[in-house]
Amino acid sequence: MSPKALSPEEKLSGDMLVLTTGLMVLASVLWLSVYWSMGQQFSVSISLAFQALSAGTIAFYLRTRKLQLFAMIQLGLILFTPFAMQWSIGNFVTASGVSLWGLIAPVGAVTVLGTRQSLPWFFAWLFMTVLAGIFDFLLSGTAAKVDMQTVAVFFVLNFAAISLMIYALLWYFASEKQKLRAQVDLQHEELRVEKERSEQLLLNVLPPAIAERLKRGESNIAQGHADVTVMFADIVGFTKMTEELSPVETVKILNDVFSTFDEIADRFGVEKIKTIGDAYMAAAGVETGAQVHYADAVAGMALEMLDRVSEYRQRTGEKIELRIGIGTGPVVAGVIGTKKFIYDMWGDTVNVASRMAGDAFTGSIQVDLTTYRRLHTRFRFDAPHDVEIKGKGRMQVFHLLERQ
Repeated sequence: MSPKALSPEEKLSGDMLVLTTGLMVLASVLWLSVYWSMGQQFSVSISLAFQALSAGTIAFYLRTRKLQLFAMIQLGLILFTPFAMQWSIGNFVTASGVSLWGLIAPVGAVTVLGTRQSLPWFFAWLFMTVLAGIFDFLLSGTAAKVDMQTVAVFFVLNFAAISLMIYALLWYFASEKQKLRAQVDLQHEELRVEKERSEQLLLNVLPPAIAERLKRGESNIAQGHADVTVMFADIVGFTKMTEELSPVETVKILNDVFSTFDEIADRFGVEKIKTIGDAYMAAAGVETGAQVHYADAVAGMALEMLDRVSEYRQRTGEKIELRIGIGTGPVVAGVIGTKKFIYDMWGDTVNVASRMAGDAFTGSIQVDLTTYRRLHTRFRFDAPHDVEIKGKGRMQVFHLLERQ
């Protein structure tokens, strides 16, 4: 069975404890040799036992990755071994404060287990220190005699080594924490970019207000709009053209033309609704707080679409022609589906705009009477025409020519 994968924070904690143990094992080698030369064989055996048990706990952790169990065993060894060595030598003075090494246990617990779980280790060290003081008082007459020069040297060694180890551990811990924080910040930045990208993709499909409602988890999103200007643009004879073109060429032409329309729509503040085969549908006036002259925006967009298609035709030699229809009036708009959902519009105004495009002359922009009344003071039109519109009967229509 493979070891359990650790989180970056858990891995850092395990590495910290392995490093702490390794440093203490190395330090104990020096102390072991000194105690052996002083004839303290029992103290030497305690140091050897600490080294052997520590090596076993490290091997256990590397094989199982059980951080909590490893921490409990190893911190216990780090806490109790120095006190055992002090009692084997005599008291705090004769052992040159070797029990101070036990302070590494609560310090290590802070970095490995966290602040709250380190409290029992700190109180355990305080308890052991008080208990050692009581033993020193009660057994002061039986302590081994050690010359004060040796005691002073060991005090310096113990304090210097403990200070160095604590500083090194805290420095390593802070350094690794900074690396983890940098990784987290990088991940947050990547998530922010992905979120912005996802929101942009959503806004490419839906109007901003509708996208916001969808993100809030709303369902059955539908709105009625009393006055909207709707436009349909058809590529004339495109179906027949596809018989002479490869699939790649067909898609390229549609992508070139419709991408141009998207750019024009963004500039005029018109909302692209959808594409249906070789037809392009857009509308203005659906957004809350939309511009007042939204019919003007659609008209301006339609005129520029004709100009840009003419440029495209001259540049590429493709025989692309447009016919555009515009209608103005009430619509119902909403989101349909839960997978590959679309934002769509329904109502008589949509049907009228579609009929205007379907019955328009090639290269013309045909509008209904309502749209004409909105635009005639700012745009030029030809004389009205009475035409038979499928599903509507006789209607008065106009052809948009140019902006006045």
